Amino acid sequence: MSANSGIPSFTGDASPYGGGDPYADYRTADFPFTRYVDLAARALGAGVIAANDEFFAQRENLLVPGRAEFDPEHFGHKGKVMDGWETRRRRGTGADHPWPTADDHDWALVRLGAPGVIRGIVVDTAHFRGNYPQAVSVEATSVAGAPTPEELLADDVKWTTLVPRTAVGGHAANGFAVDAEQRFTHLRVNQHPDGGIARLRVYGEVVPDPKWLATLGTFDVVALANGGRAEDASNLFYSPASNTIQPGYSRKMDDGWETRRRRDQGNDWIRYQLAAQSEIRALEIDTAYLKGNSAGWASVSVRDGAEGDWVEVLPRTRLQPDTNHRFVLDAPAVGTHARIDIYPDGGISRLRLFGSLTEQGTAQLAARHAESGAQ
Repeated sequence: MSANSGIPSFTGDASPYGGGDPYADYRTADFPFTRYVDLAARALGAGVIAANDEFFAQRENLLVPGRAEFDPEHFGHKGKVMDGWETRRRRGTGADHPWPTADDHDWALVRLGAPGVIRGIVVDTAHFRGNYPQAVSVEATSVAGAPTPEELLADDVKWTTLVPRTAVGGHAANGFAVDAEQRFTHLRVNQHPDGGIARLRVYGEVVPDPKWLATLGTFDVVALANGGRAEDASNLFYSPASNTIQPGYSRKMDDGWETRRRRDQGNDWIRYQLAAQSEIRALEIDTAYLKGNSAGWASVSVRDGAEGDWVEVLPRTRLQPDTNHRFVLDAPAVGTHARIDIYPDGGISRLRLFGSLTEQGTAQLAARHAESGAQ
């Protein structure tokens, strides 16, 4: 266990692959910060924009959704094909010193899909059993706009260490809690001195740019990309509630939220926190790809403040399978939280709440933006 965080840690090689399920001896743990959104998700627009070396396996694999795959028979012109980012073996300065120096390392630059405050990082070395890095470190910075790799690597860019150089294990989920209360836009992931990383996950809270949202005027105030968050849900058996506020339209059934079948007289629900206090004027409930398992009915409620009373803004309404339902509210609803109740069970693929920040909400978001040191 880590001495200061209580987060499980792993070091050393995993055993060579001996056949069968390659994940049978995979080392992992339940990390508390994974309840937050993955700021480095491709669905949010994240990307690995540069790396100093990717001889064996491409840097882009770091952010591929889902766990890494392993095919023991898959070899290419450069060697074993791995589902991750893998660099060549580093060498020393000459025959008298063939080993890499203590400072030698490889790096990759990651643009977060949504800038925010980072709560935890997972550096996953799945299937890298004897070819993982000896140690990793992670730095972060906040740079406005769309900087090039050269601009990010310039001497005047300030980087903050989120994960100091730390030994990691092969074929393991290496998790690190982060307590830097700052808003970041980019990461620099370092592996010392070389090796391979299968996946990178960066969990945190989105902190949107209030000037951008003010310029948009009307936007989806519950969307992940705009700072919304799924706080809780009655059931997460098949899929996470945060799927319902992901960007874009659902592309398949498990890209939404689906509950187990109820055998009682209750109903299922999701509770959300909005970007800030907002005035909601219209909403969408989408059941795309949920055909025999979509929710039968749904209602939506809003409350202002964590202790406010719930006010129903959309009464219980019949839903159709595989359909996007649009509703214009009779009167704007002001609140900081929203809740969708589905009856009796089933699922929805997306919830969208269209509106704008109130004057109070704009001030709240601007204050949080300033507190996180955003540029």
